[in-house]
Amino acid sequence: MLGLKVSTDAGWAAAAMRDADAVLVDHAHCELKAASNALSLVARHPGDAALSQALTDLAREEIEHFQRVLAVLAARGVAVGPPPVDTYAASLRRAANGLPRDPRMTVLVDRLLVGALIEARSCERFQLLAEAVQRGEGGGDAKLQGLWRELLASEARHYRTFVDLAVGAAGGDRAAVVERLDRLAEAEAAIVSGLAKSEGDVTRATIHG
Repeated sequence: MLGLKVSTDAGWAAAAMRDADAVLVDHAHCELKAASNALSLVARHPGDAALSQALTDLAREEIEHFQRVLAVLAARGVAVGPPPVDTYAASLRRAANGLPRDPRMTVLVDRLLVGALIEARSCERFQLLAEAVQRGEGGGDAKLQGLWRELLASEARHYRTFVDLAVGAAGGDRAAVVERLDRLAEAEAAIVSGLAKSEGDVTRATIHG
């Protein structure tokens, strides 16, 4: 899905459905981080009007989703709490920094492609949740199915936005961007697999990582 090189373990959705509150809390933090990341890129590149417009639109949608998830959590009597350390995102940024760089593949391009892969992983996991609920598998919260589907569609759009912005930042060289995205996707696959092995648990109720 969306260029990912490894699928989430089949046991993840079942574990996540058993702890929907943890999924919601994790995603609330993800939405805030995504909005902050988008706005930080705007602040670093204020002269690029097209980039600024696209990323502020994206940040606005992330904040709207944060508010939506926050309302669901409040109705369930669950507090968000402080954000956890995001080992997945930090590892993905380090992997991007470690790739050989040619002049077209700037830091901005890499930041945008990292954002794209994070959105792709989130999209995949929301789809797993929505499909599991549709199949009527035990532990699923049918009341949340609509939210899962709304979020997976949003993550897919954001993935495409990030890739298109990366192409623009690379001077329109889509082939070079796709090649770099493919290399980053390989690193992302290793990170996801490594996190599962290092923690001895492939079923953490997180949206990415």
